[in-house]
Amino acid sequence: MARLIPRDPEVVAPGAVHLPGWLDIEGQRRMVAACRAWAEAAGGFRAPRMPNGSVMSVQMTCLGWHWFPYRYSRTLDDCDGGAVAPFPGWLGELGAKAVHDARDIDPRVTATGPGDAIGPGAYVPDVALVNWYGPGARMGMHADRDERSPAPVVSVSVGDSCVFRFGNLGGRGRPWTDVHLESGDLFVFGGPSRLAYHGVPTVLPGTAEVAIGMDGGRINVTIRETGLGGPCG
Repeated sequence: MARLIPRDPEVVAPGAVHLPGWLDIEGQRRMVAACRAWAEAAGGFRAPRMPNGSVMSVQMTCLGWHWFPYRYSRTLDDCDGGAVAPFPGWLGELGAKAVHDARDIDPRVTATGPGDAIGPGAYVPDVALVNWYGPGARMGMHADRDERSPAPVVSVSVGDSCVFRFGNLGGRGRPWTDVHLESGDLFVFGGPSRLAYHGVPTVLPGTAEVAIGMDGGRINVTIRETGLGGPCG
């Protein structure tokens, strides 16, 4: 359904960019189908268990590297010990395009230090966390600190809309900005905002476009460059 009021790209914080409607309906449909295939091949989405014993309400499957609190592995260490699914080349190309498009809005997305930046073509992602938000699922405020690479994080949303809370570098509290992410939206954060706290306090049920092939829930695909190289210890 066409929007009466178009949404423009927005710089939410230095190096943090929201690009509404970045994936068209066909792109969203392909992403939904791919996520379903990845989850099916992995035996379904799994909810990670935190070190304190609590279980996350968000479920996930991983590509390239397996993430569990708070490290990466080439094997499903907290599951059945099997090998993690490979990271698809086309998803890396999608991530590189996302960084390029976000950098056009705010060049600080790829900044790595005063006067330094990741050059064109130098973004080589090697992991994707595919997050499934079912009924009542949310994500607490956290910072993505498990990667060695300073490259930006790419986040693509499909399915139900959500409130994405983008905070600060100092902790989980205010100040923060609440961003309404809809299906097909892109959010990229890097440079001075790479280690900012962020989370999803709520998902808005029944807001997905039927044409993308989802009957509810939200999928978020975060594409990252770990900087880990070979198998991690």
